[in-house]
Amino acid sequence: MIAFVRGEIENISEDNVVIDVGGIGYNIRISTGTAGRLPGIGGEVKLYTYTCVREDAFWLYGFLSRDELEIFKLLITVNGIGPKGGLAILSVMTADDLRFAIMSGDTKAIAKAPGIGAKTAGRVILDLKDKISIEDTLIQKEMNGYTAGTGTNEENNARNEAVEALIALGYSASDALKAVKKANPAENADAETILKLALKNMF
Repeated sequence: MIAFVRGEIENISEDNVVIDVGGIGYNIRISTGTAGRLPGIGGEVKLYTYTCVREDAFWLYGFLSRDELEIFKLLITVNGIGPKGGLAILSVMTADDLRFAIMSGDTKAIAKAPGIGAKTAGRVILDLKDKISIEDTLIQKEMNGYTAGTGTNEENNARNEAVEALIALGYSASDALKAVKKANPAENADAETILKLALKNMF
């Protein structure tokens, strides 16, 4: 119904923001992760929105990127995960971290969200594992851009393997990509060598 809202921030709380758009204040529910990335009061922001209409309520849920909005819309298709649960999950992990958790079957990571138990986390993985792929992740798109035209297919595959290995070790997708970028390996370096160099950047 409402694709996005752009205006001046009137007020911010942990799970809510009021945006002044031409003199009208839009009350928008947000994750704590989004709240932490917003500019201060008086700053201008654009939030992509999901509209939830019920008999007794009309709510807007806001996200700083279309990617976050899309993963939120997938989350709320899962039985037992309403908009509140979707925001709770996106408050403790990024959209990419959630995708990797789903692909790796990491229920513990998802269950860290307030109000989300292991059983519900398992349902998220079961229901969504066939609806996402590594190609959907922003980190993979960024890595593809990073490696495009900068080496042989073998070198690029080694970098990708190093990123995936770091994620498997428990690092976030964004931290893994940054570490591999900083590693600056020699030409023809294999995944193991890149991984060792990248791990040094983690400390």
